[in-house]
Amino acid sequence: MMMQTPVQSRSKLPDVGTTIFTVIGQLSAQHNAINLSQGAPNFPCDPQLTAGVTRAMQANHNQYAPMTGLLRLKELIAEKVARLYQARYDAASEILITASASEGLYSAISGLVHPGDEVIYFEPSFDSYAPIVRLQGATPVAIKLTVPDFSVDWDEVRAAITPRTRMIIVNTPHNPSGQVFSRADLEQLAAVTKNTDIIILSDEVYEHIVFDGERHHGMATHPQLAERSVIVSSFGKTFHVTGWRVGYCLAPAALMEEVCKVHQFLMFSADTPMQYAFADYMANPETYLALGDFYQRKRDLMQQLLAASPFTLLPSGGAFFLLASYAHFSDEADSELVKRLITDYGVATIPLSAFYADGTDNKLIRLSFAKDEATLRAGAQALCQVKPR
Repeated sequence: MMMQTPVQSRSKLPDVGTTIFTVIGQLSAQHNAINLSQGAPNFPCDPQLTAGVTRAMQANHNQYAPMTGLLRLKELIAEKVARLYQARYDAASEILITASASEGLYSAISGLVHPGDEVIYFEPSFDSYAPIVRLQGATPVAIKLTVPDFSVDWDEVRAAITPRTRMIIVNTPHNPSGQVFSRADLEQLAAVTKNTDIIILSDEVYEHIVFDGERHHGMATHPQLAERSVIVSSFGKTFHVTGWRVGYCLAPAALMEEVCKVHQFLMFSADTPMQYAFADYMANPETYLALGDFYQRKRDLMQQLLAASPFTLLPSGGAFFLLASYAHFSDEADSELVKRLITDYGVATIPLSAFYADGTDNKLIRLSFAKDEATLRAGAQALCQVKPR
């Protein structure tokens, strides 16, 4: 029996309730479906990492870390960014270790966006951007990426900018489409923000998962953008430990000061033993430099396995997602097709409409290939059996 309360509450997010993600999770559990839906690996991390956490705990590194993070870890991040992107950040004042990339996003938006501001972001999008903006009393302004290439229409961005535009949120490599920014995108973004006070919040949690010999065009690679950007990345996505919930932010000191003010009262500090383990592990750059090849092999396997399926796969330039079109064989809503795939074929995917505020349905589903080979083969085999309706 549920507890009753006499308190009348007024919701800050009245339209947020049970999402399709919850529905899919429950239905998948009920049918024991093969999981190609969740954007998290189902294979173990390197045993060196768990051994590192154990060593840190046994060495009594179990109390609060410094508020902005373990200095040694921040110095290694600074070295990595300088080596890969030729950008120099001060480890003491311009790098923050956060309790997940999600906390980094929240702290950045909360610290830098004010009531009445507008924040431009691109859909389909990670589902937390708009709600965080709304919680600040600001207005999220969605711009839809073009389909099927999921590129930015920069003329539309120019038209959307107003005197109230405070921030533009970008995500590269992109969840859910797998598309990546080009150098030309960076030049366009620099042009539309030049001579403004617009902050760029750049979600780069898949920075090391870029395919086909391409490089990651993050904000740190462009000096004009770096000076107005908060960049968010993730140890969890990089090292296959999403449940450890540790990420980091990079930003010029003046912006980082405001992000840290929120972080200080939201979390104070990220988990201490994990920070020690990451610092030990990152000392070998191959731990993250090999990630693109690792996931490209999984992408290529998934594409090969699904060649005989009725689905048409869209290109994936990064992250660990593929989009699959079914428009040529079914008129079903994507949310209904996803449910049918679970109940009739025992495989779980995500409808792309879940990544749009208005539920735009382009007859596309998202597949995650961050899975072991057995799961990829079983999931692909099930999808190859799908019959048109």
